Amino acid sequence: MTGQVRTVDGRVAGRRGQATRQKLLDCLSEMLSSSPYRDVKVIDVARKAGTSPATFYQYFPDVEGAVLEIAEEMAKEGATLTDLVAGRSWVGKSGWQAAEDLVEGFLSFWRKHDAILRVIDLGAAEGDKRFYKIRMKILNAVTNSLTDSIKELQGKGKLDKDVSAPAMAGSLVAMLAAVAGHQKGFQSWGVKQAELKPNLALLVHLGVTGKKPTK
Repeated sequence: MTGQVRTVDGRVAGRRGQATRQKLLDCLSEMLSSSPYRDVKVIDVARKAGTSPATFYQYFPDVEGAVLEIAEEMAKEGATLTDLVAGRSWVGKSGWQAAEDLVEGFLSFWRKHDAILRVIDLGAAEGDKRFYKIRMKILNAVTNSLTDSIKELQGKGKLDKDVSAPAMAGSLVAMLAAVAGHQKGFQSWGVKQAELKPNLALLVHLGVTGKKPTK
């Protein structure tokens, strides 16, 4: 965190102010993991952080404003998801490894940020463009790299040119996001986590390469 963190009225926050601001965000993150988003109130966040609502309002206009701060930071980390795809080979055994790594990385990221991602999905579903943009920023990190990978295979003659690379990449990423957000639900269908990953990787591999994997 830099010295240019500002309060709501535009003042630059000092070191102590930055620490207080970060503590409020940390407490809010913790509360989101155990309470419905709509039930989280400023007074509860302030109390948990050992400060007052007035202090909270020095740094954030409301709970939603603080949630957006958390979401933006998470989206920056989400940009690294592109590393799961960029520069990877999808030919032969390397393709299966790439598919497995993408699935593992995607599911792990969703588990780590489950609480804030649920709030982002809720806001995006309700038409809030701020949450929608953050959601797309995360998904685009993978979609764009996956599109390039599919186009590369087409350029080498290893994949039918009739396949729309953006459509296929977008569909696969949307599927990954849906599955990642529903990980706990698979248990009610009798699906174990250990079974989910390889089957999801199989779908990703088929989508990208058009072939069964070489393991």
